[in-house]
Amino acid sequence: MTVRSSSSAAASAAPERTGRRPAAIRPAAVGRAVARTALGLLLVLMVLVIVRLPWIGDLGMHAATLQRLRHSPLDPGNPLVDADTPSPYYSPWMLLLGTVARVTGLSVFVVLRLAAVVGLMLLVTGVWRYARTWSTHRDAPVLALLSLLLLWGTTPLLWSGFPGLTSLALTVSYPSTFTLGLAFHFWAWLTGALRRGAGWGTWLGLGALWAVILLCHQFSGVVATLGACAVVLGTRSGRATWPRPAAGLLLGVAALWAWPYYDFFALFGAGSGLEPVHRVLYADLAARFGLVLLGVAALAARGRRDRRDPLVLFFLLGAGVVAAGWLSGHYSWGRALPAVVIPAQLAVALEAVRAGRRGVRAGWAALLAGTLAVGAWAQAGTLGYVVSHGALPQAVRDGYRPPWTGYGWITPWVGYGDVVMARTAPARRIPAYGPYTVAPGYPDFFLPDEGRRAAATEEYFAAGTPRGARRAIEREYGVRWVVDEAGTLDDAGLRAVARGPEGQVLYAVP
Repeated sequence: MTVRSSSSAAASAAPERTGRRPAAIRPAAVGRAVARTALGLLLVLMVLVIVRLPWIGDLGMHAATLQRLRHSPLDPGNPLVDADTPSPYYSPWMLLLGTVARVTGLSVFVVLRLAAVVGLMLLVTGVWRYARTWSTHRDAPVLALLSLLLLWGTTPLLWSGFPGLTSLALTVSYPSTFTLGLAFHFWAWLTGALRRGAGWGTWLGLGALWAVILLCHQFSGVVATLGACAVVLGTRSGRATWPRPAAGLLLGVAALWAWPYYDFFALFGAGSGLEPVHRVLYADLAARFGLVLLGVAALAARGRRDRRDPLVLFFLLGAGVVAAGWLSGHYSWGRALPAVVIPAQLAVALEAVRAGRRGVRAGWAALLAGTLAVGAWAQAGTLGYVVSHGALPQAVRDGYRPPWTGYGWITPWVGYGDVVMARTAPARRIPAYGPYTVAPGYPDFFLPDEGRRAAATEEYFAAGTPRGARRAIEREYGVRWVVDEAGTLDDAGLRAVARGPEGQVLYAVP
């Protein structure tokens, strides 16, 4: 009989030891999972927004552009008024979308949803590619996208070409989103071409892409150009390679000159008409862009390591243009603000993953996480476009901007190409369904009688205007219908045929 000692018995009863400690949950892994989940939820939110397609801002302008290109792709005329004038809205991208609408028979609003899907995909993949040119770390593109969407300020700025989450939700179908996505791909392609010494074909392709970007959305094209200049200035390449980029640049300029739908270079003479609209871009900078200061600190760290860092140069070029716009009164130059914000957003994302001391990386990551949380809360009102407004907490509801009411209610009577007399607010939406208005709802540099049309509209709706004067305006501009948004127009010569939301009335002109 074998007798075991107490120590042997205890050993046999104890679990078998492998010599390995249980794997601990690493904070970096948790952070990575949280970041990827957050980005996935934001992208799902954007897809749901596209399904709803909130009508706000310039959506009516872009829908009207598609209406004209669908009906007459070679000679569309003015998108808003019955006049044969060019328009900068007739870009290669809109021409393609108009062709899709013409061939498929889809409504312009369905085509705009398709445009939103393409634009969102281009933006996501473009940021991903460009972030990869800076870092091979697997978290760099995720943090770059989160920063682009959330790292703005505590008061969302709703403007095309500014891809904060709330702004993007309302402009994702606009050409500006498509163009900004192209810009990120352009910068990534340009960076690779400079680093590896690309051939003639690559540089000619880059020149053509640069022209397409400028034609599709001129303000985003300026941002893309500033970013490209920063890449070129910050990349150390030999002089022997410069003939190829020069050839690409010349091709791009030639494409801009040859575009048949409008004179691109005439836009430099747009004058003072754009300045009052854009002055608001210089207001409340701290509230709208305060969170970007973390990115500015990251740029300072990058600048200390390399004075020719392209992101630092990009920031400085953008800041120079924006500052010059303020000092000179050219407030439309404030549309270059994304050239200030984007490099800062990318810089802080890269600092959080860059090689170096673990403590420094952890510090940047913690600061970025906290700032992104503040930015997410500031833009939580975006949920209102996919969730019932009443179901949102009051604090979130306060950041929600209700969409506009459409004008589909006039279409049983008003046909394509009919001229409607309407004030500015309806004039921004009515052409989306096919009719024209007397005065454009937006400033139009290429319309020579814009001021006269605006004065005629103001006179028509003035309380003391004689009926004879109204009939003369109707004859001059071929007016067949009148939309009175106030419902107070007193004119026995008009016949009310329909009533719409908020007390609006559609009148037929005899």
